[in-house]
Amino acid sequence: MKTVLIFSGGMDSAVLLYYLRARGDEVRALSVDYGQRHRKELDCASGLCARIGVEHRVADLSAVRQFLAGSSQTDESIEVPHGHYAAENMKLTVVPNRNMLMLAAATAWAISVKAEAVAYGCHAGDHAIYPDCRPDFTEAIEKAMMLCHFTPIRLERPFLHMTKGQICKLGVILQVPYELTWTCYEGKERPCGLCGACQERMEAFQFAEVSDPLC
Repeated sequence: MKTVLIFSGGMDSAVLLYYLRARGDEVRALSVDYGQRHRKELDCASGLCARIGVEHRVADLSAVRQFLAGSSQTDESIEVPHGHYAAENMKLTVVPNRNMLMLAAATAWAISVKAEAVAYGCHAGDHAIYPDCRPDFTEAIEKAMMLCHFTPIRLERPFLHMTKGQICKLGVILQVPYELTWTCYEGKERPCGLCGACQERMEAFQFAEVSDPLC
């Protein structure tokens, strides 16, 4: 099956890339530049795809950043909140309508290359804080993808009910090079270890009982 993967360069989408390839999919990877603070993830995405010979494209949607106000990821005047995702201040990391923008771009590419599906790595740990990772959203957007063109496009989200720890364990089995992934919202030279993304990544590696190569 031909599949277009929304590939952020983070650990979840990296595991999904390896998962899709392991099941025999012909995968193309799409990253999206929406003006995010942690642009380092785009370099990581490119490097990982180059390593395994997967076609990788970057959709430049950076011009929409002006319409994505209120998020620490697109507004430099808002500091990246530190703490666990369970904290109320983590809502500052939500980028307005981000996944719908990404899914629209990926669906267009999927149609143009005659792919059958688009995949993205939403998981159970995202449900509390990110509305565009919840089951209701994914069901609604797939209905739109099935109707938006003459050829219906499926939405693959195999990790929807998995925790990040379970995904991390799967990545260990699939031999995902976690040292080539990026998670931290700060986007600096080294992970901050304090933001919600870093906290969740640390918990995932603890659950999987392996060391994070970036720490």
